[in-house]
Amino acid sequence: MAAAALLRGAAPGRGGRAWSWRLRAAPRRRLGHNSCSQRGESAGSAAWACFLLDERALVRVRGPDSAPFLLGLLTNELPLPGPAAGEASTSARSGYAHFLNVQGRTLYDVILYGLPEGSHEQPTFLLECDSAVLDALQRHLVLHKIRRRVTVEPCPELRVWAVLPCAPKEAGRAVLLQEKAECTTILTRDPRTARMGWRLLSQDEGSALVLGGRLGDLQDYHRHRYQQGVPEGVHDLPPGVALPLESNLAFMNGVSFTKGCYIGQELTARTHHMGVIRKRLFPVQLSGPLPVGSIAPGTSVLTKSGQAAGKYRAGLGDVGLALLRSEKIKGPLHIRTSESGLVALTASVPDWWPTSTK
Repeated sequence: MAAAALLRGAAPGRGGRAWSWRLRAAPRRRLGHNSCSQRGESAGSAAWACFLLDERALVRVRGPDSAPFLLGLLTNELPLPGPAAGEASTSARSGYAHFLNVQGRTLYDVILYGLPEGSHEQPTFLLECDSAVLDALQRHLVLHKIRRRVTVEPCPELRVWAVLPCAPKEAGRAVLLQEKAECTTILTRDPRTARMGWRLLSQDEGSALVLGGRLGDLQDYHRHRYQQGVPEGVHDLPPGVALPLESNLAFMNGVSFTKGCYIGQELTARTHHMGVIRKRLFPVQLSGPLPVGSIAPGTSVLTKSGQAAGKYRAGLGDVGLALLRSEKIKGPLHIRTSESGLVALTASVPDWWPTSTK
């Protein structure tokens, strides 16, 4: 089968047309090979920026019991393959979810890819996670596998790319892939928010595959992510510390309140039905003399009068995320650094959040 190389790992010597599998959410049309790439078009005229996310890794979960197995561990329903608006019927589907511990705190944030099933292929999912917890996630899955007919294995043959539009107005438009028969590629919209563009899984150079694409600076990706208030990985979501609803999991389409039981569901469901979430992760802008090495995670955020408003979580330069009390974000806030300096902090509400939160 065409998908077999991806599901089991591409075997050496099987790089020809018969072993390629390209999934895309683009209209079916042939594209020329002279379109811009990293070397063929300047950054100013490129339509898309492609970021290689080396800090993200993939775990493959396959087998007859893979769907019920994952449903018992994840906060969300599974992204089962199926056509969506503007997508080919063979496209992979993506979804966002967290693995929780028994206390209802986040262990790992993942983007899931539900792969199309061939007539002789087992149900297969790819789980994109922070590469720092790749081994821990695999152990977590194996621990709960028990007698399930499931295989858990890394998927090092695919690399994770983020594809963002160079102009905001392009965010909702389809990304076109170059016609390249020997590549194995999966392209889906980022399931968290349209502001995060697309996710591309490929064995090849991602920027060379995207029509009008260029290679982007990874720091630009993280700055954009922080400005949009999207947490990702263990620095933004410390395992065993972060609470999923405070981390805006519901805003990012990452939790189902109607599915069956999963580990950590009780606290999450109770918090949701009570309807009171006093603290949230907000995007923040810092101004003032920043300390060398940036601000330490967990540093207290204070109001003008010195009252505690929350804690700084993570960031890059003058942008980041902070866990703040919602009623405190409109007033002047600051952080006192170890050098006894004050750094002003301005929190904002992303425009893609539900209107009721603004």
